[in-house]
Amino acid sequence: MDEHVIVTDLGYGDAGKGTVVDWLCERGPVQAVVRFNGGAQAGHNVVLPDGRHHTFAQFGSGTFRGVPTHLSRLTVVDPLALAREAAHLAGLGVPDPLTLLTVDRDALLATPYHVEAGRARELARGEDRHGSCGMGVGETMAYALAHPDLAPTAGDCEEPARLTRKLHALREALGVTGPDVEDCVAAFRAFAERVILVGSSFVTALLRRRPVVFEGAQGVLLDEWHGFHPYTTWSTTTFAGALKLLDGAPALRLGVLRTYTPRHGPGPLVTEDPALALPEAHNGTGPWQGAFRTGHFDAVAHRYALAAAGGADVLALTHLDAPVTRMCVSYDIGELPVSTPGDLDRQARLTARLFGARPRYTDGIDDWPSAVTEALGVPVWLGSAGPTAADKVVLSGVIARGRV
Repeated sequence: MDEHVIVTDLGYGDAGKGTVVDWLCERGPVQAVVRFNGGAQAGHNVVLPDGRHHTFAQFGSGTFRGVPTHLSRLTVVDPLALAREAAHLAGLGVPDPLTLLTVDRDALLATPYHVEAGRARELARGEDRHGSCGMGVGETMAYALAHPDLAPTAGDCEEPARLTRKLHALREALGVTGPDVEDCVAAFRAFAERVILVGSSFVTALLRRRPVVFEGAQGVLLDEWHGFHPYTTWSTTTFAGALKLLDGAPALRLGVLRTYTPRHGPGPLVTEDPALALPEAHNGTGPWQGAFRTGHFDAVAHRYALAAAGGADVLALTHLDAPVTRMCVSYDIGELPVSTPGDLDRQARLTARLFGARPRYTDGIDDWPSAVTEALGVPVWLGSAGPTAADKVVLSGVIARGRV
C-alpha cells in the first residue's frame, strides 16, 4: 500500500469489510485503521489461517496484524463493549489490545441508558420493528441531536463531576433505570485511564505518516439519508465521513460487495430468495437484528448505492466461492433515483415502491468480476474466495485511474 484507502460496503452490510481491511493491513505497511462511522453495532468478521476468529465491532479489523485503531469523532464509543471486545482479543493472543487504541475526545459516548431506551423503543414497535443491533447507537445519536450540550462524550470520562451531571440528566430524560450513575462513572473513568484520548488534530498527524485505512460500518443501503427509510441506521455509511476526516488528502475509495446480496433484519430485499440456503459461518438470526436474509446479486440496488456514495474507484468482490450464477440487472419500476439528503418522506415513498418491485435476472454467470464490472461500471480490483487474507487475490489487468 502506498496511499490511504476508504473501505465502504455498497450493500446492506455484511459484505466482508473486515476481511478486506485485514488483507490490506497484512499487505501493509498501515499506520492505523480509522473508524469513521457507527459504533459497537458493527460486526466485521476476520479469520486467521490458524482458525482464530473475531467479530470486530469497535476495534479496527487490522488488530490481529498489530495495526492500531483510532476511533474518530464521528464514531459512537461504548467503553463497556470495548472492554468485552478487548478481553476476547486478548484471549486470542493479542497482547493488551487497549494499548492499540486512540479515541477522539469529541466522540459520543454510548451508555447502558441509551441501550435500554433503544431496545424499549424497538420492542414498542411490535410487528413494525425497524431493525436494530440493540447497542443503543441510534438512541445515542438521537439524544445528541436533541441535547447537544448534555450528550456525554469520550472526553467527559476524564472529568468525573461533569460526566456524573450528564449521566443523571441522560437517565432522567430517557426515563430509564439502568445501573447506578456512580457505577457507570467508575467504569468510564477506568476506560479513560486505559486508552489514549486525543484531540481532533490527531487524524491530521496520522495522515502525514504511512497510509491509513478508513474502515466503514454497515452499508450504504442503510445510510441515514440515502437508505430505505425507516429501515436504516443513525449513521452516514457512505465515503463522506472519511472524506471529511481526510480534509482534501487523496484516498482510494474501495467499495465492497458479495456475489449475492444479503441483509440483516426487516426492510426491502428485492432479490430475496430463501431457496439460496447458502452456508453462513458468522451471521445468523439475532435477538435484535432479526433474521439474516439472502438474495441474488442486485445490480440495481448497488448502482443506487454507488450513486448515493458519489462513486467508487475500485471494488472488492467477496464470496467468489459461493455457488451462485444469477444477477438482477433491472427492476420493473426502473432505476432508483438518488434524492437530496434530508428528505426522509421521499425515502419512505421509495421504500414503499421497493416492496412491490420485481427483479429481472440474467442467469448463468460464471465470471463474476467481469459481470460486476460491466453491470456497475467500476472495476473489480480485489477478489475473495474465502474468509482469510490468503483467499484474496488482486485481479490482473484492473487499473483504477492509474492508482492501483
